[in-house]
Amino acid sequence: MTVSNDSRAADDERAIRRLVARYCHAIAERDDAAWAATWAEDGEWLVLGAAIRSRVAILEHYRKLVSRARWVVQLATDGIVDVDGDTAQGRWQVLEFLQWSNGTGGQNVARYRDRYVRGADGEWRFARRQLLVTYIGGPDLTADPPPPQLRGAEGG
Repeated sequence: MTVSNDSRAADDERAIRRLVARYCHAIAERDDAAWAATWAEDGEWLVLGAAIRSRVAILEHYRKLVSRARWVVQLATDGIVDVDGDTAQGRWQVLEFLQWSNGTGGQNVARYRDRYVRGADGEWRFARRQLLVTYIGGPDLTADPPPPQLRGAEGG
């Protein structure tokens, strides 16, 4: 029995959607190893004005970002995934809620622009994630708009 290209693309899309879900769940569960495993070894993360390359450096930067938070929950919704063989691209709407160690709350409203790659083991991972920030601040949504470098080329 042969698998059609449509069926294979649908399976790949489901696998990428699970990748994004694993990423979000690992953040909420504070599972750094599971979170790091979502990245390709030579992945690139463009986040909050920083460009970080390699899984090891990305994990180190992530740990710094969340070190002052009691908890973080990230929700990725409305994903659009386009598969092309062993690579793919995706776009996601993101809501992130957090509580800082001092008890204050925070909220991020953003978009991710992703590139994915299928590894030699057949698993999909992030080759590149770019966070484009719409809002970052308190939960009351009264913070000033983020600076242009955080909004990316698409604006805020």
